[in-house]
Amino acid sequence: MNPWHLIVSFGLDLAFGDPGWLPHPVRLIGRAVTVLEKMLRRWGVQRIGERGAGMMLTGAVVLSSYGITWLMIFLAGKIQPGMQGVLIVYFSYTVLAARSLGDEALGVFDRLRQSDLVSARRRLSRIVGRETDQLPVSGVVRATVETVAENSSDGIVAPLFYLALGGPPLAMAYKAINTLDSMVGYRTPRYRDFGWASARLDDLANYLPARMTGFLMVLGAGLLFGRARSAWRMMFRDGRKHDSPNAGIPEAAAAGALGIRLGGPSRYAGWVKEKPWLGQAVREAEPGHIRQAIRLMWTVSVLMLILCSMMLVVWR
Repeated sequence: MNPWHLIVSFGLDLAFGDPGWLPHPVRLIGRAVTVLEKMLRRWGVQRIGERGAGMMLTGAVVLSSYGITWLMIFLAGKIQPGMQGVLIVYFSYTVLAARSLGDEALGVFDRLRQSDLVSARRRLSRIVGRETDQLPVSGVVRATVETVAENSSDGIVAPLFYLALGGPPLAMAYKAINTLDSMVGYRTPRYRDFGWASARLDDLANYLPARMTGFLMVLGAGLLFGRARSAWRMMFRDGRKHDSPNAGIPEAAAAGALGIRLGGPSRYAGWVKEKPWLGQAVREAEPGHIRQAIRLMWTVSVLMLILCSMMLVVWR
C-alpha cells in the first residue's frame, strides 16, 4: 500500500460513493454473517453455548475477510503487478463511506428545507436504528448529526487508519468487525451472549479511531467555525457519558463544534432508551446544522487522508 493507492481510493469514493450495481465485499460479508449465524444456531449453540458460537462466528468472518483479501491481492501480484494495484485500490475504495454518508445526510436536509418532515423522517430511517415517525424537526436534525459524527469514525477515519496500518486486508477485517457488530452486536435477549464477542471486538477496533476522529473534529471545528475550544471541552466533558466507549467521543465533539445538544431519549422498537445529553445548547438544532455537520465530516476526512498519507510516506 502506498500513498497514491490511498489518495486514488479516496478520490473514487468522493466521485462515485457506493453504487448499487458495483460488487461490494461488505455486502458479501453481511450475507456470510447471515448464513453462518443460521448454521451455528442450528448445531453450534447446543454444543458450545451461545457465547462460544458467537465467538466462532466472529473469528470465522474476520479471519476469512482478511485472508481472502490478502490472497486475492497476492495472487494478482503473481499474475500481473498492475492487476495487484487495481485490486488494492478497489478494496480500499470499497471500505470507505464518506460520499454515501454525506449524500444520505444531505437527503434529509433537502427534505427539511422543503418543509417535508414526513419524507425527512423516512429518509432518516435509512441511516438510523431508532424510530423516526414521531420526531420533530429538531429531533430529525439531532439524529442526523449524531449519525454523521459517529460514522465519520466508523466509515471514514477507522478504514483510512487500518488501510495505512495494514493495507486492504486489515481494513477489510475491520469492516467485517463493524458489520458483525451492526448485525449481531445487540444487548437484546437474542444477541446478548451470541453477539458478545462481536460487540467487544468492535469496541476494541474502534477505540483509537474514535479518539482520532474526536481530535480531528476539534481541529475541524476551529478551521470551519472558530469553535475548537468548545468542541474540545464538550468532548472531554461528555464523551464518556455514552453507553458506547467510542461513539460518544465524536458525537460530543460534534455537539461542541456546532453549539447544539445531541443525544437524549430515543425510541427503539416501541421502547424508549434514555440516552445522556451531549453538548451545551447555544442554539436549538435546526436543518442548517446538518450542512455544517457534513462540512465537518469532509474536513475530518481530508485531514485524516493527509495524516495517513504522511504515515505511509514515512513508513516507506
